[in-house]
Amino acid sequence: MGWSKLGRVVSTFLFGALLFGCGTEIKQEFPTIDKHGDVSTDVEQERLKKEQGRLFGGDALDFFNLGGSKKKSTVRSGISVNSFLWRATLDTISFLPLSSADPFGGVVLTDWYAPPKAPKERYKLSVFILSRQLRANGIRVAVHRQKLVGSVWRTSAVAKDTSVKLENQILMRARELRVASLKMK
Repeated sequence: MGWSKLGRVVSTFLFGALLFGCGTEIKQEFPTIDKHGDVSTDVEQERLKKEQGRLFGGDALDFFNLGGSKKKSTVRSGISVNSFLWRATLDTISFLPLSSADPFGGVVLTDWYAPPKAPKERYKLSVFILSRQLRANGIRVAVHRQKLVGSVWRTSAVAKDTSVKLENQILMRARELRVASLKMK
């Protein structure tokens, strides 16, 4: 192997190591929605504040402390959101097809659903459970709507109170589940 081939192999390895070191895992804790509709978590925001000014971020490959101790990841079991809100969310939107449900991050995403009475409209929900307590501000619902125009689905406006009504239904169901659990004790 000549020097140029060896140099390419070494530089490819170093470039790969740098790319590997740049990736960080974002742990979803409690998602929040800002005024622009972007979803972020408290953990993500805190991590970004800590990593400002660092070249490769906090979880980057550490060339100078290869044997040293790094922060150990914590293993979590069970769901980290309010179980009544979680169950109530799944009960309330059970007529919609689920795309994903993350009990650790408290995020439920549905797939598109077209009501039988209006086949040229379809809806999709994003539900964010924001708290471990059963509180009114512990849940956020985003409703997406599309209309079929010709052969293309176009984004359409949703009534402003639709998401609030869904949030209230989920909260009412969560309270029912909580009351039922207290009666069983």
